[in-house]
Amino acid sequence: MADGRRVRLDNAMILEHGGKRPTIDPGARIAPNATICGDVTIGAGTSVGFGAVLTAESGPVRVGRDCVIMDTAVIRGVRGHPAYLGDGVMVGPRAYLSGCEVGDHAFLATGTTVFNGARIGVRAMVRINAIVHVNTVLSEDAVVPLNWVAVGDPAVILSPDRDEEIWTVQAGLDFPGTVFGVARPEPGKSYMPDVMPRYARALARHRGDIELD
Repeated sequence: MADGRRVRLDNAMILEHGGKRPTIDPGARIAPNATICGDVTIGAGTSVGFGAVLTAESGPVRVGRDCVIMDTAVIRGVRGHPAYLGDGVMVGPRAYLSGCEVGDHAFLATGTTVFNGARIGVRAMVRINAIVHVNTVLSEDAVVPLNWVAVGDPAVILSPDRDEEIWTVQAGLDFPGTVFGVARPEPGKSYMPDVMPRYARALARHRGDIELD
């Protein structure tokens, strides 16, 4: 039908951000009340579910063909860390992906969290509520069990009760520098008073977003 593309995008929030507009293949499905913001590219056959958010905050988002982004998932691209999903990727409901690369046919289950700089290999499976930490590299066909944590390059996969071991690896992955661009503070000090005002100002740029027809 001639206006099929308009019907598929009707009531979705499609926004220009920072002078850049989403590029959505006519063969993609975008649910009403999904939000697509800024420099986001969505490939043919991909489905973006209800309440999902794909936002190019300060870096692009690229989603390949035939992906399924389920309801309320969030995918963010940030400066220095674009969000890239290959073809045939599954992103479950409530998943949160920021500045990461996901290989073809990977499966990211409900509640998955993937941090900036992480790379997930082809056909990898990250199960319900599992975490792939900042700058972690998960090999192809790897499996992160329910609630477990993948951390390091190459990834070590640990149960959540092994917090000290997780921290020992994670401390060397530079979460503050990767995510906020600051050094890790000395014991008893916090980077939050400096970082949060700057972060809030950066996000306030969304006040200039333009809703597109």
